[in-house]
Amino acid sequence: MKRLIYQYLRDWAKEKDHCSLILRGARQVGKTHAIREFAKSFDYYIEANFEDMPALKNFFAYDLDAKRICEVLAARFQVPIISGKTLLFFDEIQECPQAIIALRYFYEQIPELHVIAAGSLLDFAIEKVGIPVGRVTFLHLYPLSFLEFIVAQGNKLLAKKLIEHTPDKPMPDILHEKLFFLLAEYMLIGGMPKAVNAWVEMRDLNKIQKILSDITNSYEQDFEKYAKKNQLKYVELIYKKVPTLISQAFKYSQIESSYQKRELAPALDLLAKGNILHKIYANNARGIPLGAGKNFEKFKLIMLDIALCQNLLGLNVNEWIYDPFTLFSNKGALCEALVGQEIIAYSSPVKKAELYYWHREQQGSQAEVDYIINRYEKIIPIEVKSGATGRLKSLRHFLEKTPNVDYGLRFSIQNYSIHAQIHSYPLYAVSHLFVNDIMREFCS
Repeated sequence: MKRLIYQYLRDWAKEKDHCSLILRGARQVGKTHAIREFAKSFDYYIEANFEDMPALKNFFAYDLDAKRICEVLAARFQVPIISGKTLLFFDEIQECPQAIIALRYFYEQIPELHVIAAGSLLDFAIEKVGIPVGRVTFLHLYPLSFLEFIVAQGNKLLAKKLIEHTPDKPMPDILHEKLFFLLAEYMLIGGMPKAVNAWVEMRDLNKIQKILSDITNSYEQDFEKYAKKNQLKYVELIYKKVPTLISQAFKYSQIESSYQKRELAPALDLLAKGNILHKIYANNARGIPLGAGKNFEKFKLIMLDIALCQNLLGLNVNEWIYDPFTLFSNKGALCEALVGQEIIAYSSPVKKAELYYWHREQQGSQAEVDYIINRYEKIIPIEVKSGATGRLKSLRHFLEKTPNVDYGLRFSIQNYSIHAQIHSYPLYAVSHLFVNDIMREFCS
């Protein structure tokens, strides 16, 4: 299936002075498949998987001379390694920390060679061995976005219409309804490639739930690989509890009142580092860059994938097929999580995406805006209203009190409209905020 990441990979390959590339992301978001598809543009391809072929670690034990390593790899795989013609891919590279260190020497000694690395728990290995600045570059991959999901089902023309549609006029009713039914499918299938592929091929909901359960179980089995023995119970507890707490101000007491923050906070950070969940940080929204206004102590949480979240909750997700508009109206927390997942998916993969929300807490007067984003050096506040109606008191207050903010966005089941400073978008239209040439080419 097509992914937006392909164009970023092609751009990296065209760079005259390209560094070695590390593709980061959670387990089973499609890193290996993306690189295999990208490899079709090369004459030769070597995939060295340190998990499947542990003996490859010996190639890095003697020294980290890149030219020598290429010689032994070419002999082992019987594939020539030629700069500009060969793509060398190190998969599950976290199993060989020396290979991570060696990436700098591939850049320094054979700069024309295209070298990519990936791994499911790579962030933990990188933390231990470090990465030299200027020698290695990164791209981040997340579950399929809604735009990628509808293209995977053969709806390329509809995807093109979606990103080209302007908010000053409604989407035609027939297309509006079609897009919401597809969004309902996305809510129950999610963006994990294996689940999406199975849906495209079989459309078997029971099969999808089995795949999602297998993925959630595989994440749980990974805990022992990166959590200390005394942390395991906290990591497992948070993993199972967080889906019930998505899109609300997080308090450690919500996890288990008998445990302290000092016990739970490191475990929560491990799940965030493993890309299983995302923190949405409170932000004062006083200016650009937004990161300068981040409050590390106040945050909300969402899971990496909306369908995995519902699978962990044990919800009857089949209802999304039968009566989507009613469910969208009644699932406020899930709709808010969906918008957050979409914002992450369309953010530049060059650096890890961060989510922010705005919260004002004064005695007798509280206000909160679900998300704030930076587009073209302007702050845009976003409110998610699952139903067709809903007051926008906090959003209006933000617009009145925050300088240099031109308008705010509301995402709901309503069609497009503009009323003064409030631009209303349907829940399926988050992609429109991030439209660029890469997305236009993807839908063409």
